[in-house]
Amino acid sequence: MTTTSGVSAFAEVNELVAQAGSVLNLKKGLVDAISACEREVTISIPLHRDSGIEVLTGYRVQHSSARGPRKGGIRFHQDVDIDEVRALASLMTWKTALIDVPFGGGKGGVAVDSTKLTPLEKEEVIRRWTRTLINVLGPNRDIPAPDLGTDAQTMAWLMDEFHRIEGFQPACVTGKPVGLFGAPGREEATGRGVAQITAATLQQNNKKVEGATVAIQGFGNVGRYAALVCQELGMKVIALSDMSGGIVDKKGIDIKAIFDVKSLADVKSDNRIGSAEVLEIECDVLIPAALGNVINDSNVDKIKAAFIVEGANQPIMTSADKKLRANKIVIVPDILANSGGVMGSYFEWTQNIQQFSWPKEKFRAELDVRMQTAFVNVNETAKKYKTDLRSAAFIVSVARVAEAFSVRGSLV
Repeated sequence: MTTTSGVSAFAEVNELVAQAGSVLNLKKGLVDAISACEREVTISIPLHRDSGIEVLTGYRVQHSSARGPRKGGIRFHQDVDIDEVRALASLMTWKTALIDVPFGGGKGGVAVDSTKLTPLEKEEVIRRWTRTLINVLGPNRDIPAPDLGTDAQTMAWLMDEFHRIEGFQPACVTGKPVGLFGAPGREEATGRGVAQITAATLQQNNKKVEGATVAIQGFGNVGRYAALVCQELGMKVIALSDMSGGIVDKKGIDIKAIFDVKSLADVKSDNRIGSAEVLEIECDVLIPAALGNVINDSNVDKIKAAFIVEGANQPIMTSADKKLRANKIVIVPDILANSGGVMGSYFEWTQNIQQFSWPKEKFRAELDVRMQTAFVNVNETAKKYKTDLRSAAFIVSVARVAEAFSVRGSLV
């Protein structure tokens, strides 16, 4: 995938890694080694449809195993390509290192429009994906999870297919239904983490959490739970949008009342806006929790938030990021802000291995504390090196991966 700046997404991530390596005085060879993907697999997936056989292209990229088995989601989307999967696999390496869980980075995908698949077709695609990649997957090798276009049901089919071949190993995948050894709390983990990071951001910048105004782009899994938990923490969600458009209420939207709607088009509101207009709302915190590159050169000068917490992956174009920081807007990077999902996956994986289930209250409490701790660590690193939070996050994660890579004897 090429970004709107004309640079590949993977190259943009590696540039951030290189910058962190320079700050840490790491040798170029070491930086090159931890930046490269360990394995890339491209597969063909014949799909039987009413119109005949359609051959889809699938991917699994394993970026790093320096700190543990690779971890990363599987997305079904028509725009999936190898560069996007490389970039997201790399981001998972830095994300897992940043929050200090024993995983490396991986990512998978299939180039297909998931909205045009019947349930039976979707099941066939994930089962064939799993069978073809069975030799590189497993609870101690590479653990998939849901992503764009996939969900808990998709992971249930993946687990079932894996079990048919390898035997019962529920830790082979995370994000499963609770009734099939999933973890209570995992579904909400990414959005909950975003909200906790938002609260920590305000607190560390001497701003009151109670009454802080929040605008959120995206009302899927991440945006929905982020909005709900922000409200529970005392913040006031004043604007929301999804693909159908957006709604605004300066007095605060009652998230609990609309939480279960399928689309914001079904919500009655006297003040409706376009999907992208939510990004330009004046507020304390803006949370882009939809797609990548939504904040770019065309709208960067219209951003009126004091803080941006990246709920989506790479929602801010590089050139726009520089302008925002020049305007003194604090940006909390995606590898920190939306890392609650992989933290939740770690909790699920741990429970599956131990065959011991946690109550949801313990899951939430552990998640909240560890997300807040991760933010404080990044914030202190930013102060130490006199840099922004994105650079600080990469300094923390690159240092951890480089140390693990070196002490394992991987570097000759």
